[in-house]
Amino acid sequence: MKKEFYEMTYILNPVLDDDKFKELVDFVNKLIEDNDGDIVEVDEWGSRQLAYPIEKKNSGYYVNLYFEAPKTAIEPLERNMRINDDIMRYLTLKYDAKMKRHYDLKKKGDLPVIFDDVEEGEKSDDD
Repeated sequence: MKKEFYEMTYILNPVLDDDKFKELVDFVNKLIEDNDGDIVEVDEWGSRQLAYPIEKKNSGYYVNLYFEAPKTAIEPLERNMRINDDIMRYLTLKYDAKMKRHYDLKKKGDLPVIFDDVEEGEKSDDD
C-alpha cells in the first residue's frame, strides 16, 4: 500500500507531568507504527500559550511530528486522539509534492533565499 507524507501537530493537557507527556508522545507514535506508518521526525515544542482558552486552560504542551503512512492509518489515529482526554487538539496535514519538496530542502538546508535582509538606507543589487 502506498504511503503518504503527513505532518501532525497536537496539543496535550499542560497539567500533566513530564512522564505523562513522554507516555502520550510514545502512544501517538505507536498508533502510527501499528497502522503501518513510519515516524520521520518528532519535535516537542513544549508548553506554550494558547491563542484562546481551551477547556479553561491558557497553555498547552505542543508536539509536532512528521510521518509516512497509508491513508487508511489516519482514521484510527484521529479516532484515538479524539477520545483521549489528555489530547486537547490535533491537526493532520497531508503533504502534496510541493510541500514535500519544501520539507526535504529545509532538512538539507538548501532552501533558496527569497528575500535578502537589506538594511534601510543600503543599496541592493537591484537598485
